[in-house]
Amino acid sequence: MGADVETVEDVIDPKRDRLVIVASSLGTVFEWYDFFLYGILASLLGKLFFATGNPTTELLFSLFAFAIGFFFRPLGALVFGWFGDKVGRKYTFLITIAMMGGATACIGLLPTFEQAGIAAPIMLLVLRTLQGLAMGGEYGGAAIYVAEHAPPGKRGAYTSWIQAAAACGFMLTLGVVLGTKALIAEPEFIAWGWRVPFLMSILLLGISLWVRLKLSESPVFQKMKSAGTTSANPFKDALSAPGNKGRLLVALAVSAGFTVIFYTSQFGTLYFLQNTARLPETEALLYLAVGVLVSAPAYIYFGGLSDRFGRKAVLATGFALTLVALFPIFDLMAKGANPALSEAMANAPVTVELPACDYNIFTKQEAECGKALEWLTKRGVSYKKTDADVLAMRVSGERMKGFDKEAWGAALNAAGWPEKADPDRIVAWQLILAVMAIGLLSGWTYAPIAAMLVEMFPARVRYTSMSVPYHIGTGYFGGFLPVISQYIVVSTGDVFAGLWYTIVVVAVGLVIMLLFLKDSRHININD
Repeated sequence: MGADVETVEDVIDPKRDRLVIVASSLGTVFEWYDFFLYGILASLLGKLFFATGNPTTELLFSLFAFAIGFFFRPLGALVFGWFGDKVGRKYTFLITIAMMGGATACIGLLPTFEQAGIAAPIMLLVLRTLQGLAMGGEYGGAAIYVAEHAPPGKRGAYTSWIQAAAACGFMLTLGVVLGTKALIAEPEFIAWGWRVPFLMSILLLGISLWVRLKLSESPVFQKMKSAGTTSANPFKDALSAPGNKGRLLVALAVSAGFTVIFYTSQFGTLYFLQNTARLPETEALLYLAVGVLVSAPAYIYFGGLSDRFGRKAVLATGFALTLVALFPIFDLMAKGANPALSEAMANAPVTVELPACDYNIFTKQEAECGKALEWLTKRGVSYKKTDADVLAMRVSGERMKGFDKEAWGAALNAAGWPEKADPDRIVAWQLILAVMAIGLLSGWTYAPIAAMLVEMFPARVRYTSMSVPYHIGTGYFGGFLPVISQYIVVSTGDVFAGLWYTIVVVAVGLVIMLLFLKDSRHININD
């Protein structure tokens, strides 16, 4: 592809450009609101729709349902990418946002497991599937639409507003959930109040459709349609375009890398604060909001920076910093949120002596060893395992044979292991610094992505080409991050072990990026 040579009439229309950015970003905010809402309420929804009586199992099943939406995102990208390249950008993302908003509102109308039995989680999974399909078509449409309106040299800055919309969607979700909880007492919120944020999607959907209907079709697509050069079979053409298969693989690897950083900064942080640091849910959400507030302007800054120094340079630096800083950030987070927990980890390590143990976290624990490990996980205790003939726990030089909740609890309390965070001991500046740091890394690595993906692929198959690898990377590697990382934690007994999933995916993405990604900020995306 050659250098940017767009004509003046193609790129200078400030009023149009403002409407394009506002409309695309606003719709994306609402769509991310719909998608994030389930993740924030995952623990409660697990109890309501997967009533097993085991909080750990309920959370994991709920996170699995969360991941189901991501599982179907690549299929949605394939279907709506085909429409986006054949029918047009505008009408495709009108359909996707209508699907997303409708499915979210319907979740607010579902009966719970207590009311409908097994039909309740089945209906929930169906709606999560529809959400995933819709999200698969949304991002590509919004990113391409904005990029194809952006003047040369400003695609990173323009499309970064789409990335910032994800953070704003998360903030909107936090605001609505916390506001609803403030107005409705906890028993009522659990009984019916949780439905309110989902039903609000009807209002947000109406606003989104009204704003997006004001938009005209992308100028790049209009020119292709007038010239008769649109793709007859976008999926086939995306695979057969010269060099496109390699670009698809690179896009997948980079998308997986930035996505696990993004979801670690959002859901990884939330679940760490709640389940490991033992902060109350409301406080955890408030601290997380600080991190999201920091990341939102970071998207804009680093998007503009990628216009000056290149997408690859900004992305590679962010990936490398993540590999170096991730564990220290979460260590700082633990020390700030629950100093007693960090002290206990350092001064009173716990070792569990285990005989052969059939410990399956997805089923009810029948064996004594399984019950012991489950209890330690609920308590937020980090422990090491050793093989032994008899079940026992060692802490502070004391060894207790067999599993006795009261005895083990007393021993842990005596050794300084807290059952929950002490509000008086929270070191707010450390906790805030940690969530700000992970939020900054998220903004750093997410900001250049939209412009980079748009620039990587030919215009006639751009919607399909960028959407499919993006949603495989985000859907499979990112969407399954909460359940995989939590599974690693409860399986190993190490509260920090789940971060290794993020580290491995980012490392692979960085290597592939350094070897195969070319800087693209100067290309002509009309070619």
